[in-house]
Amino acid sequence: MQQLKPRPLKYETIRDIDTFIEHIRIGSLKNCVVQGLDVAILCVDWSQVNTDNTMFLGCRLVSIEEETMLLRKGAHFFAPFVGLPYNPYRTSLYTPSELMGGYDPIENNSLDTLINRHFDAHGGHDADIMEALSQRIHDYSIDSAIKELLGRDEETGLTQRKAVGIMGGHLATRDDPYYRKTVELARLLTQSGYFVVSGGGPGIMEAANLGAYLATAGDDAINKAIELLSKSPTYSREDGTMDPGYVGQAREVLSLYPTGAESLAIPTWFYGHEPVNLFATYIGKYFSNSIREDGLLSISIFGVVFAPGSAATTEEVFMDAAQNHYATFNFYSPMVFLGEGHYLQSQVYSCLAQQAVGHPYAQMITISDNPQKLLDFIKKHKPLRNDLPPT
Repeated sequence: MQQLKPRPLKYETIRDIDTFIEHIRIGSLKNCVVQGLDVAILCVDWSQVNTDNTMFLGCRLVSIEEETMLLRKGAHFFAPFVGLPYNPYRTSLYTPSELMGGYDPIENNSLDTLINRHFDAHGGHDADIMEALSQRIHDYSIDSAIKELLGRDEETGLTQRKAVGIMGGHLATRDDPYYRKTVELARLLTQSGYFVVSGGGPGIMEAANLGAYLATAGDDAINKAIELLSKSPTYSREDGTMDPGYVGQAREVLSLYPTGAESLAIPTWFYGHEPVNLFATYIGKYFSNSIREDGLLSISIFGVVFAPGSAATTEEVFMDAAQNHYATFNFYSPMVFLGEGHYLQSQVYSCLAQQAVGHPYAQMITISDNPQKLLDFIKKHKPLRNDLPPT
């Protein structure tokens, strides 16, 4: 007789007080993970709540006695970390204002900078076990927050927000022609109902979030914004220090256009010297660059735009190609290239096209310097579901 495989245990993650209270009313937290909540503010009669296999991650309870009682009732605890400038158990994405809190153009003590200093001081990715563990939990929390932001259509398997990733070089200056083209394309995408996602850094990545932000502004907004930004075209001075004008000019644009459309930036403290992208609405910042890059591409189900970049962008091209080649996330998605000269001369595009021959995603690759044509291609080539079993 064939032995049946045991079904994996499914946990429900509770990340907000309202959901927690609803479970308390029902009388069960069985197989739930309660993450980062201050439950001490509630007067819970734990004798009336099923806490079998309940996991409390970084939660604050009233007393040690209460925690001991819950342990006897089948609960488990992972205590809060201490002495960290970041919360590993955070339940939401960052915002530009949160990461820029404490910023001063002369002496930068923003939250983003404090976390980066902590990261460097603790060995970066070569951290001790407790620091490494806190980083992994933090990055998982960011994963979860991004999934919640994008939503999911259970019927189609697609995200509810139609995420399109935009990749490209971090060294592109604000007066670079492809910076402008990226702004134009991101604006068009957002106006057409897509949700722009960038790598969260400067250069092309900033242009992506800027274009999305300006989607609700007038047609002259791109010219005005780039004119202001070009007064500080790059974030780094010759001596390697950050030009305070880079942040200052971005704030000028935000003052001129105080409201804008939403977008997501996904940077990393692996490149912690790079400034915060002020034009993004949400920031999913990671410690692990490899998790960040793979995840950024995986959520861009409705397409990925590749503007000119260097080695890291080339790496992302073929990471995305691998995901498409094997339909890793059950869909084939458009891969569009903004930069004919760059990608044809480097042979990156021809290499990709040759690799795709005979595969479903071959029809989903194009190249142009015209943002409108690339938008039209993405609109025409919707994500293609892979209904074949993996080989």
